[in-house]
Amino acid sequence: MKTIKITAERQMSLIDTPNTGETPQIKGGEVLLRIKYVGFCGSDLSTFLGRNPMVRMPVIPGHEVGAVIEHIGDDVPEGLKPGMTVTVNPYTNCGKCASCRNGRPNACQHNETLGVQRDGAMREYLVLPWEKVIPAGLLTPRTCALVEPMSVGFHAVSRAQVTDIDVVLVIGCGMVGMGAIVRSAQRGATVIAADIDDGKLALARQLGAAYTINTTTEDVHARLLDITAGFSPDVVIEAVGSAQTYQMAVDEVAFTGRVVCIGYAKTEVSFQTKYFVQKELDIRGSRNAMPSDFRAVIHYLERGTCPVDRLISMETTPEEAEKAMKKWAEEPGKVFRILISFGHE
Repeated sequence: MKTIKITAERQMSLIDTPNTGETPQIKGGEVLLRIKYVGFCGSDLSTFLGRNPMVRMPVIPGHEVGAVIEHIGDDVPEGLKPGMTVTVNPYTNCGKCASCRNGRPNACQHNETLGVQRDGAMREYLVLPWEKVIPAGLLTPRTCALVEPMSVGFHAVSRAQVTDIDVVLVIGCGMVGMGAIVRSAQRGATVIAADIDDGKLALARQLGAAYTINTTTEDVHARLLDITAGFSPDVVIEAVGSAQTYQMAVDEVAFTGRVVCIGYAKTEVSFQTKYFVQKELDIRGSRNAMPSDFRAVIHYLERGTCPVDRLISMETTPEEAEKAMKKWAEEPGKVFRILISFGHE
């Protein structure tokens, strides 16, 4: 069975795991997935570069999945059947911590995400509990690999409680940021997209942003005041994970506004904490996604209005995965998603 593994910093191997030539065995309540596509995401790139503090090395990466059900075990609900196209909820939840007790399993204190704290989906077959398998309706397995990252952006919009009277600034137009742009626009908000890349900003307009700001060539503060008639954005969603963008979010949000943070900053961040009080801000984290977010993304993608091909920067084979990752590392701002195809046509 072909398996991609990150073995050390900037080292990736294609290996044969046990059960070569066979499909893994499943138990009651489990589902065997035949993997067709898996996306490399920003956390996988960070792992490859040795910058992911959450990862347990060595690790099989991958948690953005498009697959087909191969077999089902006993005690699996009738809604899951062999041959069905599915995606995957890659997070675990203990059911006992404060997050789980409060009905927010996406933020489980003991979560283990596929490809980070436990081996992921970059292999030909994957066995999961049936609860983590999500039917994908009319989507193709290729499109399914985009569902998880967009759902993270959808969840951030829920955390921000965005409505149709809000002006929302989304900082960062990667896949997660694009999800936040789509969901905010769906809710009727006026969306402003900010990024360093004009190509990504053009796509952000196609996905629902009414305004765009290139943060390297434009005066962000002046543009925001102009767009909002001096009020500043009601909501800022930080989808980059840098000290500069965290500070921008707090500085630029309106008085009594909401800041939602998705990205992990790699360094300590200094704030003018007077803004927390003077503006009476709501500052919220947003982690992973809920099952309802996955369903909402699938519903959106089923409409066929999303330019899926523009979100896929490269599609390649397991044999070329390391080469693709090294290319991404050289130009991280130019890539939305790299999909690894495991065949099985």
